[in-house]
Amino acid sequence: MTATTELAPRPPSLSDWHDGSRIDAVVLVRNVEQRTKRDGAPFLKLVLGDRSGTVPGVMWSPDTAVGSATIGTPVRVAGRYGEDPRYGRQLNLSSLRAASEEEIDWHALLEGPAQPAADLERALDELLASIHDPRLAALATALLGADTITGQAFRCAPAAKFNHHAYRHGLLEHSVDVAHGVSALCSVFGADRDIAVCGALLHDIGKLDAYDPTPAAIDLTDAGRLLGEIPLGYYRVRRELERHPGFPPDSAQQLLHIVLSHHGRLEHGSPVLPSTREAVLVHTIDNLSGQMGAFDRLQKDTPTTSAWSRFDRVLETAAYFPVINHTPTAS
Repeated sequence: MTATTELAPRPPSLSDWHDGSRIDAVVLVRNVEQRTKRDGAPFLKLVLGDRSGTVPGVMWSPDTAVGSATIGTPVRVAGRYGEDPRYGRQLNLSSLRAASEEEIDWHALLEGPAQPAADLERALDELLASIHDPRLAALATALLGADTITGQAFRCAPAAKFNHHAYRHGLLEHSVDVAHGVSALCSVFGADRDIAVCGALLHDIGKLDAYDPTPAAIDLTDAGRLLGEIPLGYYRVRRELERHPGFPPDSAQQLLHIVLSHHGRLEHGSPVLPSTREAVLVHTIDNLSGQMGAFDRLQKDTPTTSAWSRFDRVLETAAYFPVINHTPTAS
């Protein structure tokens, strides 16, 4: 008889925690604040997470834990997890220390796209190959091709610090989703598919300069804070256009307009409003992708005992999850 080797069970993820359970787990510090109680005693307010979601945490007697609780650090925590109807979820920590190397499973800790990154990369390559206009195809490939420095960075970068697709490969996932949506609707609304798909793939390219891609602690760069992702994207595409002599001025103008207008409103950071069919289409699908990404984020962070998430500023409402988190009572 051939002996079989039993695999050690994977530790429960954060989404498996339930009200009143004792927790002993390795999680990632997503945020930490040192605060003081009314009597002046210090305590720690944290946001802890893994691939399945995040949870607020509090440590009333931090002592030596302060040095270990830094953003982006895997930590071993123990405590009691609770879900209060009024105050929501919280882990009350009794101990916290830096996790040892053998305790860390980065795949379990870091968020990522729903599909394998290799599938998304293939989808990007197929979209690039589907652009029929040779000048647009050459421009997009020069920026996003797999053998270019920019293209390699694009395939790994996050799309945001928090709101949506805020993880490694998030920019790739978001841009491919927007380009697929735009491609499907161009014939319905009479838009130029080559311009629209090229614009959809490049609309967020400024995020390569705006975000520090460190996977465990995504943050804005100095350039991101001082200049903003839209101007950074405009300059990146504009510089590449200048390397392509004879590029049609009208196509260049339309493409740059998509980059500048894709946030849709002046108060949201776009210096101009979408004024072409293609720009409106990219803005609309970009906005839809961001909203769906917000649902994904909220679903991870909503307790299984609640049908409603907390209020979200992206959606400007709370999200409702009737199938996943709520079982109707019998009438």
